[in-house]
Amino acid sequence: MKTKALGPIPAGYDALDGELAIGGRTASDLVASARSTPLFVYSRTHLDRRMAELRAALPKRVGINYAVKANPHPDVIAHMEPLVDGFDIASSGELAMVQAQRIDPTRVSFAGPGKRDEELEAAISAGVTLNCESEGEAARSLHIGQRIGKTPRIAIRVNPDFELKGSGMKMGGGAKPFGVDAERVPALARSIINEGADWRGLHIFTGSQALSAEAISETQSNVLKLAEKLSGDIGEPLPKLNMGGGFGIPYFPGDEPLDLGAVGSALERMVDNLPDSFDDTQLCVELGRYLVGEAGVYLCRVIDKKVSHGTTYLVTDGGLHHQLAASGNFGTVVRRNYPVAIASNYSGEAQDVVNVVGCLCTPLDRLADAALLPAADVGDIVAVFCAGAYGATASPSAFLGHGAATELLV
Repeated sequence: MKTKALGPIPAGYDALDGELAIGGRTASDLVASARSTPLFVYSRTHLDRRMAELRAALPKRVGINYAVKANPHPDVIAHMEPLVDGFDIASSGELAMVQAQRIDPTRVSFAGPGKRDEELEAAISAGVTLNCESEGEAARSLHIGQRIGKTPRIAIRVNPDFELKGSGMKMGGGAKPFGVDAERVPALARSIINEGADWRGLHIFTGSQALSAEAISETQSNVLKLAEKLSGDIGEPLPKLNMGGGFGIPYFPGDEPLDLGAVGSALERMVDNLPDSFDDTQLCVELGRYLVGEAGVYLCRVIDKKVSHGTTYLVTDGGLHHQLAASGNFGTVVRRNYPVAIASNYSGEAQDVVNVVGCLCTPLDRLADAALLPAADVGDIVAVFCAGAYGATASPSAFLGHGAATELLV
């Protein structure tokens, strides 16, 4: 059987007593602590290391915001709170999550194209910045603020006329449900300011999951140029500019890590050459996947090993109901293998070609195809890496009634 390559395992995952170790604990120990599989394990060490790398590479003036949608687990949010400069949310549910951690609302901004009135009211009441996505949303926010006697903090999310090249999900350029078309932003901003809102600047997010430093730097240059033009047309300085993110992580065979040093050096030059009108503008990037994606591992147990027409299947108690992206059903056109390993035989020699599948009654439930892995049998533990972002909450955990996975921060 011809093998299919696996994605690259992120750096920092080593063996302990022959098993995969996460946070200094073996996979079997973590499973015993959880008292069940499947489970997601998130590594504090990886979160801290990634933040340290970013701080060292990016200009000191550029803040780092955490996009909560990537991983809203309460323990992850609490761990990130002292490490990042701000939080970006996309629902009133996520607002409640950051409020539960007693995060200063002035550090929080709220984006999303379909905010309901009750969500707008909750955000305005809390003192969160609204990244308004349309003239209608801005008008509703101003009306709600007047009704409840609270001045809304309003920024405008801009739909630019360019996109992030090579991004996995394009969120700018051309017709989009996200943001206000760039040419309409100055008039809306002046209206917001004239109505007495607390003007908070611009949010320009163009795409996600790019691995090219050149593409990211080109986009950041375009964002800064557009922000400068819009600020001049508005006639007011920008209190804040959220430059978006787009930093990707390697998932698939052949993917290479983003050259963070090159991104940081290019951004340093751009920031050094900003006009005087930006002297008091707070700059930040908005990152989610890049902060937490490689810090997560999904562990599931082999519950059956079977052969069908010469093909060996490791059937696990996990699957797409927890790891939709790894199954190839979350935005990919051609299914490719994520990084997968036998956690309980992590030091073993790869010798068996197997398909790793989940427990759901659908042929879509595949975790690895024709993977060359160490020997495994019933009871062994399978690890799926890059599971820290868009895993547990981005997957259909109610599908077929198997329920949610346990989540641990170690």
